[in-house]
Amino acid sequence: MEEPAFTVLVTESGNGGQQALRAVRAVTGLSLWRSKLVLGSVPAVVLEEVPLDAAVVAARRLRETGVPTAVRCTWCDRTVPRDETLLDPAPCASRYWPAAHCRANSLTSCDCEICGTYGPMSLTL
Repeated sequence: MEEPAFTVLVTESGNGGQQALRAVRAVTGLSLWRSKLVLGSVPAVVLEEVPLDAAVVAARRLRETGVPTAVRCTWCDRTVPRDETLLDPAPCASRYWPAAHCRANSLTSCDCEICGTYGPMSLTL
């Protein structure tokens, strides 16, 4: 079963200046010029299709420099809260697997066929 992927978005213009440019560059690997384009085209995708752990670390690094960001699940289009608490699984509408298996939610196991066959899966951070 494939893991859900997450997207890191710049949600609004920030006041980070050079530090923000350097943070975008460090997170994405883009040049300073392209990093400036990303920050100037808000809302903008900074990272796509990354695991939750990497998305949270990247968003935290950007926020520390004054760049407002959001981490969004690409499967169910829910946004992980800024305090990085896990989501309530109820509104998850994933087409691919049960809501309990989305790493952004607060469940640790479920009663799906896979968990019933192979045992409870540890699904949280």
